[in-house]
Amino acid sequence: MKILVTGCAGFIGMHVALYLLKRGDEIIGVDNLNDYYDVILKQARLRRLESYEQFQFSKLNLANKDMVKQLFLEKKPERVIHLAAQAGVRYSLENPHAYIEANIQSFTNVLEGCRYHNVEHLVYASSSSVYGSNTTLPFHESQNIDHPISLYAATKKANELMAHTYSHLFELPTTGLRFFTVYGPWGRPDMALFKFTKAILSGEPIDLYNQGNMVRDFTYVDDIVEGVVRVLDKTASADKHFDSNQPNPESSIAPYRVFNIGNSQPTGLLEYISALEEALGIEAKRNYLPMQPGDVSATSASTDMLYKWVGFKPDTSVPVGVERFVAWYREYYAV
Repeated sequence: MKILVTGCAGFIGMHVALYLLKRGDEIIGVDNLNDYYDVILKQARLRRLESYEQFQFSKLNLANKDMVKQLFLEKKPERVIHLAAQAGVRYSLENPHAYIEANIQSFTNVLEGCRYHNVEHLVYASSSSVYGSNTTLPFHESQNIDHPISLYAATKKANELMAHTYSHLFELPTTGLRFFTVYGPWGRPDMALFKFTKAILSGEPIDLYNQGNMVRDFTYVDDIVEGVVRVLDKTASADKHFDSNQPNPESSIAPYRVFNIGNSQPTGLLEYISALEEALGIEAKRNYLPMQPGDVSATSASTDMLYKWVGFKPDTSVPVGVERFVAWYREYYAV
């Protein structure tokens, strides 16, 4: 297939594009290579993709309506995987406008491109953060998500609502994937595992918020990729059992789907750090801090819906995933 992958120089985007290239798909990669974090790392990811003949790269800002319109007109993708976004809960507290431009305006332009160019299926990244102040675990797609606690979460919920609208009005098949704390090789420097590894190897203390009493459904990147591709290959369809008198958030009369994609093995932060200490062979110095605004104490994913839809659920254990990340980090940074 001819597939447009936005955010192709990003952490998940590179892994997804690489998987598709290896199986023989033609990939149109898009990224604006912004400086939210190390551009050199993004360029290194991009070089891995550029070694494939069937990869084309376009550097552009998806918030630019005319550029996106021209992209769809010239490249004519059959399917789209939209992973480009302004990430980070904490960054959204200080830079709200970046999230409106990257997560709302850009998504509108992508939806319009899909609408006018008969794209067969749009798969896009949502986030576990949409569950907001919910505390009933594990999180399930049928739960209410009307109480986001960060602007990042609000933009991701907005993406789901926007996708549903386009699915309903224009019969555009869309599938949203709520990612749960993704980690692994080539990860983002602003994420916990990356920051912890760098600090421990430098002999510096690591910051543990909420006094370290955090639980996350850490999900290894290869499992995320497998889920994204399987979902891409099964086009979203209307739920023939949808009851408009008792609407269920997990389904729709439109060709719209949304799924959790997490490891379903919630792990305490201290256990996560223990796995990292084991992989590094170094004990961490710890700095215990209070909870940060916009954060939640625990996440856990129910992946029953995903398994029912594509027969897959993530299962890479934290010790295995962390060890693979450390091996990559040591090689990439020669430490």
